[in-house]
Amino acid sequence: MSLIGTEVQPFKAQAFHKGQFVEVSEQSFKGQWSVVCFYPADFTFVCPTELEDLQNQYATLKQLGCEVYSVSTDTHFTHKAWHETSPAIGKVEYIMIGDPSHIVSRNFDVLIEEAGLADRGTFIVDPDGVIQTVEITAGGIGRDASALVNKLKAAQYVRNNPGEVCPAKWQEGGETLKPSLDLVGKI
Repeated sequence: MSLIGTEVQPFKAQAFHKGQFVEVSEQSFKGQWSVVCFYPADFTFVCPTELEDLQNQYATLKQLGCEVYSVSTDTHFTHKAWHETSPAIGKVEYIMIGDPSHIVSRNFDVLIEEAGLADRGTFIVDPDGVIQTVEITAGGIGRDASALVNKLKAAQYVRNNPGEVCPAKWQEGGETLKPSLDLVGKI
């Protein structure tokens, strides 16, 4: 079953954020746009490159009214240790959720049960706590956060402009489509 259009399921988890431990729940996603980025594990290889790339887009995402949450099945203590020892992760300013109970990973359907790790999954959640995009990639394939910015802009545009949709390669300010009988077979 697809998670698109479903509300984020209840959870409570501890997170590391700006030198502090904080509690995060599904309620944290309400009232703002959210990006939830799952990755397999701290102290690995592809993961720090992705999280650093996401940090490089963090200011842009914040300007778009979006908070970022990274999630792995490590603990919030492990996130703190990684933040203090990795040059890439030391730059991270967004919230790093620990999910050793696997509840958050199961709720987003990214848990690799036999490994106890999360797949690489990226979700855009709207201000109502409803999942609008899902992207899952294989463990060896890193993601590009600049593409995520464009997806967020498209999701925001569609939400703010009912009856319009964004075509492939849509960029902010570009033409959109208004699905209608007149468009059938003309694209």
